[in-house]
Amino acid sequence: MKKLLFLVTLFTFTVSVFGQTQENLKTHWAEEYKWKIGSNQEDNSSHMIELLSGNETFDNWTILGTMMSYKNVKISNTDQIVELYRKASIKESPKAKLAILETNETAKNIWVLFKVETPSFPNDPKPESQLYYATQGETTLYVNFIAIKEKKLSKDFVEKWSKVFKDSEFVYQ
Repeated sequence: MKKLLFLVTLFTFTVSVFGQTQENLKTHWAEEYKWKIGSNQEDNSSHMIELLSGNETFDNWTILGTMMSYKNVKISNTDQIVELYRKASIKESPKAKLAILETNETAKNIWVLFKVETPSFPNDPKPESQLYYATQGETTLYVNFIAIKEKKLSKDFVEKWSKVFKDSEFVYQ
């Protein structure tokens, strides 16, 4: 019995010292779209999964979901992430408009919800708009977004997807 107790104690100690807890952001994507993984790319610094609806492809999508995680990135306030995406959006199209919809700088895991609406691009007349949700984990910055091929996001669309994103939760393994 002493030997068993010793082994259990040793195992517990080993796991607590050497074991690493993996953090992930779990988002319940609306099932009505019958999502499938279009791409899954990971390296030492980031992980990106793109979701396509039903029978859509990257050539004919109407709605596209994206989950990104930036490993070992820690921001101190949400303005940092918003400014990064503002610059990137304007670089893609000077007509892009970014608007912050909601933010929480006092939560344990700070977060921001914002939209980017782009009526057209310099080399492409097709519109595209996105709703973004960015939240800071313990050591990883998570950015999810949903994109549609519209000039503007409707109020209903923003309400629906804001709830989906804000209901996301951190899980630890």
